[in-house]
Amino acid sequence: MVVVSPDLVRGYVERNELLKKAYEIIANDPEVKELWFMSNVMAVKRLKYNDHGPVHAHIAAGAALEIYKLLLDAGIESSLVKDGVLSKREREYAWVVVLYGGLLHDIGNAIHRDLHEKLGAILAKPIIDRALLKILDEDSLRIRLRQEIMHSIHCTAYDVPCLTIEAGCVSVGDGLDMAEGRARVPYKVGQVNIHTVSALSIKKVEILEGEKTPVKINVYMDELAGVFQVDEVLMPKLEKTPIKDYIEISIIAGNKELKSYSPRL
Repeated sequence: MVVVSPDLVRGYVERNELLKKAYEIIANDPEVKELWFMSNVMAVKRLKYNDHGPVHAHIAAGAALEIYKLLLDAGIESSLVKDGVLSKREREYAWVVVLYGGLLHDIGNAIHRDLHEKLGAILAKPIIDRALLKILDEDSLRIRLRQEIMHSIHCTAYDVPCLTIEAGCVSVGDGLDMAEGRARVPYKVGQVNIHTVSALSIKKVEILEGEKTPVKINVYMDELAGVFQVDEVLMPKLEKTPIKDYIEISIIAGNKELKSYSPRL
């Protein structure tokens, strides 16, 4: 069991040399740093929304990697391997898709909140190209991975179906950044409405191995209003992914389960 937090991604990169190298390249890229900064200028300072910058990027990436690990541990096959994008000997590079998708998925906010997922996928292209050049020599493999990363960014939009397991993990990981007022339904800071009340009601989110499914998500809250975030943010994201049948969700207040969501198997 892990708690969703900005530190989760660091555990993954410290244990895996490929992910460590990939992470350091992106985290130290001057353009990425400025796009994270400008995403919060647009979202927080100008639109008065909650955080969409580097902290959110790290939370989403860590949650996505944890979900991906649990799926693979349960025997769920990588879409990239299944579809022939990667060979079995190249399967480790699918982890880079999840990592980069999580870290870069919100950079489109640096232009505007409107259509930011589509804008972000386009903005990410040159960043991904130069990052992968430092990781891989093979042109064809770099291009394939780039397109998968761009797909995962584009598919964080609510109206875009995810076509891979990897993109699904990124989209759901994005939706799990909801504890302590960090809800993914953007709300105007300082206003009091269902968005703010529900966002502040959620205290902790856990990811663990499920009893009926490969993944279970526990959402802890102190007010029933927090259910709004799950219903309006997490479930719509989950439903448009190919991992929807592999995840169960429990909403918990105190020691009592208030509501659960199980796949329709």
